[in-house]
Amino acid sequence: MSRSSKPYEIVERALELSTADGCVVIADEHSTANLRWAGNALTTNGVTRGRTLTVIATVDGKEGTASGVVSRSAVTAADLEPLVRAAEHAARGAGPAEDAQPLVAGAEESADFRDAPGETSSAVFADFAPALGEAFATARAGGRELYGFANHELVSSYLGTSTGLRLRHDQPNGTLELNAKSPDRTKSAWAGRATRDFKDVDPAALDAELAKRLGWAQRRVELPAGRYETLLPPTAVADLLIYQLWSASARDAAEGRTVFSRPGGGTRVGDRLAELPLTLRSDPYEPGLESAPFVLAHASGGDSSVFDNGLPLTATDWVRAGELAHLTSTRHSAGLTGLPVAPAIDNLILDGGTDRSLEEMVAGTERGLLLTCLWYIREVDPATLLLTGLTRDGVYLVENGEVVGEVNNFRFNESPVDLLSRAAEAGRTEKTLPREWGDWFTRAAMPALRIPDFNMSSVSQGV
Repeated sequence: MSRSSKPYEIVERALELSTADGCVVIADEHSTANLRWAGNALTTNGVTRGRTLTVIATVDGKEGTASGVVSRSAVTAADLEPLVRAAEHAARGAGPAEDAQPLVAGAEESADFRDAPGETSSAVFADFAPALGEAFATARAGGRELYGFANHELVSSYLGTSTGLRLRHDQPNGTLELNAKSPDRTKSAWAGRATRDFKDVDPAALDAELAKRLGWAQRRVELPAGRYETLLPPTAVADLLIYQLWSASARDAAEGRTVFSRPGGGTRVGDRLAELPLTLRSDPYEPGLESAPFVLAHASGGDSSVFDNGLPLTATDWVRAGELAHLTSTRHSAGLTGLPVAPAIDNLILDGGTDRSLEEMVAGTERGLLLTCLWYIREVDPATLLLTGLTRDGVYLVENGEVVGEVNNFRFNESPVDLLSRAAEAGRTEKTLPREWGDWFTRAAMPALRIPDFNMSSVSQGV
């Protein structure tokens, strides 16, 4: 199909071409705009467009229903029928799908299903770019260098099925990462923001924040590995709890393979995970963090099923007032475990703390560490969800309510589930950008957490 073909027309034509017992078609229209800079000067900018078409064919047989999935980009009119046939061939050559369920039906057609896709452009930076230029001048005058990038993406997803679903979702997604470095590059500070439209991002405020952190780094204190009272900022909390959500499979827990498995059988749903009244939740309609209100599954695996495409999503508490409330599950895995259907949702919020800002929590610290962000997070033990990783771009020593200097970086070993149980204080929930997982998951709102004994297992030589 040509770029001028409307996505809904492509979806309809693919469904018409299908000879399988069932068919699901997802057309994703991608549009991106970006800026990059280094040494207080813009280096590159660009705009891209793209289209990906995914066809899912289902074929009924005596032993069950099989599925075949094929995705391709830049599909032309000549490519469309071969793509549909390839999905059907894959389904007929596969065995029965373990996650087979009747395709979803009954949802009302999206009002904008037949409209043209949304697009972003360099205009999204109309206010941001001049403000960034002013930040460059301020940084230059202050003897620091700014590096980073801003990216804005708009994805319009069109979902059509042989059972009559015609759904659409537009997902804007913007990220900003900004590094400030000393001229000799020995000191570095980082800040990041997630945004839908760059209207709520202030480069001057971010530069001022980074300048303050570079000022803290003028004094250097070397500390050994050990357990320290530690303030985790919202970005670090997001990185840890996103991984926890990704590990919260109902089926894996019921099969005894995760931290959410109950010894002797079953899951830990209903167990208390945190002494503080914290609630970890997802909601596709959360203001400022809106995400797709229905399942968009391009493949089956883990707790995702192509048979669930179009299934409505609703607000879900994963942890409610400190107790484990739900684990992620498809219709298939819910049937296996006896737990409610709870598909993953593309945002994550932790609330239930106080209204104290991170600065106020620092002021209330007698002696401890203040982190900037975490990096290179990897799983060590799924049974406890023990993770390891590194601190990066600034670890600071707090004494008597004030930051008194920068300390060396560390490798840490901690479980987010265990951290929730030991958290002594949670501050104000605010939108944040995960540093480690920002390429895959950006819609998060977290508080800072005070951990009385965070495990810095070894010293790291990273900046």
